[in-house]
Amino acid sequence: MGFIERGLNRVTDTCIPEHEAFRRLQKHIYKIWKDADDKGERYFPHEFMYKMLLSGVLEEYYEIDLKDSWMYAAAEKNLPIIVPGWEDSTMGNIFASYVIKGDLKASTMKSGIEYMTFLADWYPKNSANGVGFFQIGGGIAGDFPICVVPMLYQDMEMHDVPFWSYFCQISDSTTSYGSYSGAVPNEKITWGKLDIKTPKFIIESDATIVAPLIFAYLLDL
Repeated sequence: MGFIERGLNRVTDTCIPEHEAFRRLQKHIYKIWKDADDKGERYFPHEFMYKMLLSGVLEEYYEIDLKDSWMYAAAEKNLPIIVPGWEDSTMGNIFASYVIKGDLKASTMKSGIEYMTFLADWYPKNSANGVGFFQIGGGIAGDFPICVVPMLYQDMEMHDVPFWSYFCQISDSTTSYGSYSGAVPNEKITWGKLDIKTPKFIIESDATIVAPLIFAYLLDL
């Protein structure tokens, strides 16, 4: 089994007009946020996105076949997506604006701490046969979920929790010791994230090019 994390992609800063991306989603996601808020329900960021995708409200905007959408496939399977630092995103800013205006309660969106407690429950249940860590990008999106292993071992004293069974990172960050996004895999050993014998790989390239090629190979497409 593999565990995939995805870093925030800032391509929209320069390539995609905001009104054709986030502002197009805003009116639809707000209704879903508001409905949960009114009912006193709480969800993770990715769960709200799943609700919006599966509702069909975005169909008029589709430019590809749904069978080629990884996120729609994930929504159909209700796969967990760990999104730490979601607050540091355009959608996070939009959600915060509604909280400031009094339209929504901050607690309607589940927090990063709740993401970690969810992952701490999920990992032991799914790691018996091994769970690998495939990091696409860097920053908090990669460092947050990989820390669940040392957290369980050191803080929860679960000394039988297995290490991640492999580690692979696609990164265009400058590789160096002490770097956040560009730390070499061996640096993760002393933190208790990986074992000395854990298979480790770094692919230094653009993830938007390499990741689809790897997935196509694995799926024999």
